[in-house]
Amino acid sequence: MLTAARPSPWVVTHRPSPDGMRLICFPYAGAGASAFRSWPDGLPSDVEICAVQLPGRESRITEPPVADLRELVPRLSDALEPYLDRPFAFFGHSIGALVCFELARELRRARGLEPVHLFVSGCPAPHHPDSDRLSELSESEFVDRLKQFNGTPPEVLHHPELMQLVLPTLRADFSLRDRYLHRDEPPLGCPITAFGGMADGHVSGAKLEGWKRHSRERFQLWLFQGDHFFLRTAQEPMLEALSSLVSRCRGTAR
Repeated sequence: MLTAARPSPWVVTHRPSPDGMRLICFPYAGAGASAFRSWPDGLPSDVEICAVQLPGRESRITEPPVADLRELVPRLSDALEPYLDRPFAFFGHSIGALVCFELARELRRARGLEPVHLFVSGCPAPHHPDSDRLSELSESEFVDRLKQFNGTPPEVLHHPELMQLVLPTLRADFSLRDRYLHRDEPPLGCPITAFGGMADGHVSGAKLEGWKRHSRERFQLWLFQGDHFFLRTAQEPMLEALSSLVSRCRGTAR
């Protein structure tokens, strides 16, 4: 039985809404719930914005990170149960998109629940194999690849003590993808919208288009100016698009 949402170390509610649909957001590698802190300003006021806080970062920095989706997804399913007592949608960027996709399938299998909409951002469709195993690189090679993604702040990259603090979490997060083995299941019963950056050298439009096979409902692809981290550099137009889409699926949920 679902219960009313209560405070959890796994979730930070950036803007509560007593009766609104929940948008549950999953961060990219190395990031925490604060990545979505500014989002309430750009989304409908009656949408409750919740951000997932995984172990190993921010308020959970002392906890060991989880490096395998087969362990993480069941734990998330249990932790988020109190937040699934009303219509909810998932948004995930990069590795966060893979996490929320597998969580959506786990919820369908184990609880008979699905999100009203799945928003995936900067992530290849899960059936596309990824042979680039970043988590297994040497420290210097790993840091060099992080620089190419343009997502880790320079003040962290050039601060040896900070890097030693965040490297285990970053490696664990990339391991979520490196260890991932896609298994075919029926498509989800909710629409999927994929977001991407026009200049993203890591995720092509074709790999984003592949998400359409994982929904038996409507699929859309939106591209924005910017690289892999367009959700920061093009945040305003991206949130405008997301706001319109959330409003539409909020009405459907009602």
